[in-house]
Amino acid sequence: MDTLDQLRAFVATAKTGSFTAAADQLGVSNRLTSKYVAELEHRLGVRLLQRTTRRVGLTPAGEDLLARAPFLLDELDDLLGDISEGSRGFTGVIRVSAPVTFGEIYVGRMLARFAARNPGLTFDIRLSDGFVDLAGDGIDLAFRIGRSDMLSLKARKLGEIRSIAVASPEYLAEHVAPADPSDLAKHDCILDTNRRTPRRWTFYRQGEEIGAEVKGRFQVNSARAAIELAADGLGICYTPRFALNDELETGALVPVLQDFQGLAVEINAVYLEGRALPRKIRALIDFAVEDIRRSGTL
Repeated sequence: MDTLDQLRAFVATAKTGSFTAAADQLGVSNRLTSKYVAELEHRLGVRLLQRTTRRVGLTPAGEDLLARAPFLLDELDDLLGDISEGSRGFTGVIRVSAPVTFGEIYVGRMLARFAARNPGLTFDIRLSDGFVDLAGDGIDLAFRIGRSDMLSLKARKLGEIRSIAVASPEYLAEHVAPADPSDLAKHDCILDTNRRTPRRWTFYRQGEEIGAEVKGRFQVNSARAAIELAADGLGICYTPRFALNDELETGALVPVLQDFQGLAVEINAVYLEGRALPRKIRALIDFAVEDIRRSGTL
């Protein structure tokens, strides 16, 4: 196991740029981390790291090794994990990425249900509406809204997220409710800048696509913030149906343009191409598919 310990020490040091940070990550002493790297360099007969008083950098040989070593370590961990989990259940950490609103409203609760069946697992949940580099950030599984065209990624469709236009009764008491998407041009609309086209809302009627150009005093990068502004009577928002908590049930918000169907986009479970998918990740994806179907979340 010395070679594995040496490789783990090298990878951690190379990624963090510090023996101290690597030691903290590995749960060993700074001295032992440095020793492992030195032993690996001696064994290979090349210098892997350039050491300075402030930071540790990579030599060309170190860059070559770092390009391949993390994948090999991951493959070994997955192999050992699969064999171990086959007899005593899933163990280890699953690192999950999701968009902020979808993560807060659904993913966290879904993972809690999955965790209840798998007490040996721990979860690292990272919510972001920005681009997440699965390989660079060490993400095992990402939930993404919309299709991914990246060749390095594989995706499994979990369902579709459909949007709905809503407004508060107070707002509609002061403004004539829109009867057609074109009427939205006369209204205050709350723009969600997370949408690909925040100023153009898309609807469908009998299979025909109908676009509406919208404007408003408020634009936000959060579906929940848009919903709260709409509930305060500040305009009409166009939001994924799952993002509405109990606003429709309590009457805080009511649907508008009900004769038109809102835009639907895919929600996918996304993971890296080119490696065997660990059993625990496959199990999580299968669970998410069934959980979404059963709960009617989307």
